[in-house]
Amino acid sequence: MSAWLRDETPLSPAQSDTDERRTGRADIFRFLRDREEGRNHAARVTAAGAGWLASAAAYPRSTLALWEARPTAPAVLPCGTVFDVVNVDTIFGRRMLDRLWSEGPGSGPVALHRGRMLLFAAPGTAQRLPSLLDWEEWDDAVPRPLCHGTGDAVTIPPLTVHEPAGARWVVAPDTRHPWLPGPEVMLWACVRAVRAASAADVRISIFPPADQDAKVYDVSRRR
Repeated sequence: MSAWLRDETPLSPAQSDTDERRTGRADIFRFLRDREEGRNHAARVTAAGAGWLASAAAYPRSTLALWEARPTAPAVLPCGTVFDVVNVDTIFGRRMLDRLWSEGPGSGPVALHRGRMLLFAAPGTAQRLPSLLDWEEWDDAVPRPLCHGTGDAVTIPPLTVHEPAGARWVVAPDTRHPWLPGPEVMLWACVRAVRAASAADVRISIFPPADQDAKVYDVSRRR
């Protein structure tokens, strides 16, 4: 099972790759397993998820080593090879997630950072999605998504939540090879979210409080 929370903190490099090769895998994996023991892993980064995130960095082993030493430290990861990111207004992003999980194939990892929702997508999405969106008629009241791909970088949440009101995972990476939506799926979610926003009228700004239970979805539908 996996979940996206009705609410939703970041990573960087550390020790030398030589030291990590000597000790085998970074101890981050043991740290994560210990932390997750006896808990619902739904909205938590797993060891496999951490490995996937780190694979986007120039020095994955060093990134994992730093993450182990400072699990609440921020980090910046490049887009374009392992993943692209679709960056949207938080309210609009939650509408996209509602559509993706209730009517679509689900989503890849999703994070909140500084009032924006970051939806992780397949590499190449940032290049293709803007041209697909150009075919749609967008109301001025609907914020157009920002797309981050090759040459861009994003700040991602850490392995553990440091500040409840800060950046955090909505759908945490929980596998070494997560399913990621492509440009067509993201376009579909955007269009559905626009329609939902229009139908909802003033209710667009009403969401459950931060401490309400997470909404749970079956990740097997994302395969």
